[in-house]
Amino acid sequence: MARDSRPKTAAVRKERKGPTKGSGGQGKRKLEGKGPTPKAEDRVYHKAHRQKQLAERSKTKRDSSRSRPRGSGYGADDVVAGRNATVEALAERVPAVELLVAADIDSDGRVRDALQHCAEQNVRIREVTRRHLDAVTADAVHQGVALVLEPYSYAEAVDLIEGLEQQSRKGHIAHAPLLIACDSITDPRNLGAILRAAAAFGADGVIIPERRSAGITASVWKTSAGAAARIPVARAKNLTQALKEAKGSGYFVVGLDGSGDTSITGLHLASDPLVVVVGSEGRGLSRLVTETCDAIASIPITSETESLNASMAVGISLYEIATLRQGARA
Repeated sequence: MARDSRPKTAAVRKERKGPTKGSGGQGKRKLEGKGPTPKAEDRVYHKAHRQKQLAERSKTKRDSSRSRPRGSGYGADDVVAGRNATVEALAERVPAVELLVAADIDSDGRVRDALQHCAEQNVRIREVTRRHLDAVTADAVHQGVALVLEPYSYAEAVDLIEGLEQQSRKGHIAHAPLLIACDSITDPRNLGAILRAAAAFGADGVIIPERRSAGITASVWKTSAGAAARIPVARAKNLTQALKEAKGSGYFVVGLDGSGDTSITGLHLASDPLVVVVGSEGRGLSRLVTETCDAIASIPITSETESLNASMAVGISLYEIATLRQGARA
């Protein structure tokens, strides 16, 4: 056999391609996998995910309009429920859109009175199912009758303040202007009772803030016993600023608080143009409103452990102011 005549060379070790160090466990993680496959509805680009989002939005919309039936354009806050309340609202000529009457209603004197008032005031009458009435009134006791109210038309606080001052200066009103300002009264029944007291004792208007305050709803109309139709209610974007504008127009501002340093009895400012401010049910007057007041008045009570709610405090204060004004004119 012929001998290999080629020169022998040292063996050369070929270098491996890629990193010479460890993989950092990447290979092991690849073997472990990425866990269970997410549900179709949880995959952002899957059709089921989009359907889930639409379903959630639809549910949220239904929940937020639970008391607002389709096509009605109003909610439970705009509806007076019950036969007596409906007749009282119509008798006071509360602005109304329509009267809803159950198709299977058992008529009585109150229903006939309601129908008569609607005919006289050109209020539309619509026959509906009891299920529809349940939805419109948010399951209140409606007795087959509900009255849908028109949205309340608020005055502007500045216009009310300046308008009354000008009328007083020109002699168009015989007394000094008297206004009630509500500092975050959130209970509609309290606001309704305040309106009732204001109308009873000769106040010229009520001012409420736009935010964090009850508005003129069906509950307020009902509690006020029609007073909301007889006394103007103005909204202020900033109650503190409205009080400052009132002071600039010649009003004195008196806050009601149990710890006040002045007694409402014998109030020396009673005969002047006056804004009486009542605080919220829980925390009373806010700090900025308190600092704006010319005086903080309290109502004498027999026990330190007792307190008066906002509407009762307003009623007592207005009675005292009315008595002092009558005494000054005598």
